[in-house]
Amino acid sequence: MTGTAITSRDNAIFKRLKKLAESARARREARMTLLDGEHLLAACLDAGGQPHTLVRAASFAAERFEPWAARCPDARCVTLPDALFAELAPVTTPTGVLAEAAWLTPPAVDAVPLVIVLDDIQDPGNLGAMLRTGAAAGATLAVLSRGCHDPWSPKALRGGQGAQFVLPMLHGVDLATWLQAFDGDSIALTLADDSDFYGLDLGGPLALVAGNEGAGVSAAVRDAATARAHIPMVGRVESLNAAAALAVAVFEAVRQRRGQSQAGS
Repeated sequence: MTGTAITSRDNAIFKRLKKLAESARARREARMTLLDGEHLLAACLDAGGQPHTLVRAASFAAERFEPWAARCPDARCVTLPDALFAELAPVTTPTGVLAEAAWLTPPAVDAVPLVIVLDDIQDPGNLGAMLRTGAAAGATLAVLSRGCHDPWSPKALRGGQGAQFVLPMLHGVDLATWLQAFDGDSIALTLADDSDFYGLDLGGPLALVAGNEGAGVSAAVRDAATARAHIPMVGRVESLNAAAALAVAVFEAVRQRRGQSQAGS
């Protein structure tokens, strides 16, 4: 089943989808987003989501689309000419399938807190990669500042590759206030502060704070953290990419916790 054919930009369904593709405010008010491609659609379904609308590009094979329609029995199915589909897609080479879906709220994780705290991460690809890293490392929560890019934007979803469906998130948060209330250690990742990150004990409740791609962790957030630390670098470069720095830090915490667990067994 390929569903209703839409050929006009004035169609109400197309106009609604275009708003979701382009406007963080529209996504926030509706608590909906657009999923680009079969991988994100599968991730949404695997996490218990059910898309409201499935969108097929006319050039996307009907026999490839039909299994997705079968998995989404309550979804409205529509077909768009390739030119209209491209206006909704976040990439220059569209995948051929989009889905309109509600934001999901993953269940809280019952584990020693390992929180990633993101301060004004504005690049959607970086933000998605950081959420993906957190999900892969078993983080229990992601806390995003008011200045972060929308984690439910199509580009951030592509970067996250499904992380938003499995990693609990708070966004639009005053990070300094949140850190002051956090019951555990909070470490701001910086370029040149005294502590060597690899010398820290990361086994207890922990929040790792990564800052903006250019400015780093803001002064107020840095001051609210219980510690500051840098990741030592051997090569002659000034800094790591924000997403790379967070990945190094969060998996060092995972490594230490695994070591403690194995030592205690």
